[in-house]
Amino acid sequence: MKEITVTEFKDLQDKGEDYQLIDVREPYEFDIANICGELIPQGQIPDNVDKISRDKKVIIHCRSGARSGRIVQYLEQQHGFDNLYNLKGGILAWSAEIDPSVPQY
Repeated sequence: MKEITVTEFKDLQDKGEDYQLIDVREPYEFDIANICGELIPQGQIPDNVDKISRDKKVIIHCRSGARSGRIVQYLEQQHGFDNLYNLKGGILAWSAEIDPSVPQY
């Protein structure tokens, strides 16, 4: 499984690279804190595989990186994706290292 750190992700954003950001947390978590990802809760991923790009980098994140890591593995193994990156440390790392205005919970 490929991972991307929050610093690498910030650099990708700053350079204007094309990517898709998917948030696999639950709606109530998204309401507490989000970094503008497309919300597809982990339980809904199997029914929304068609919404995940295959022709650009796709960064998948959750609160800490654990759930998103499992989703990356699932999508790679079951659906043949090869362009997915787990956001290492998730939104907690983003808040700690990039943007402290994003609440930790």
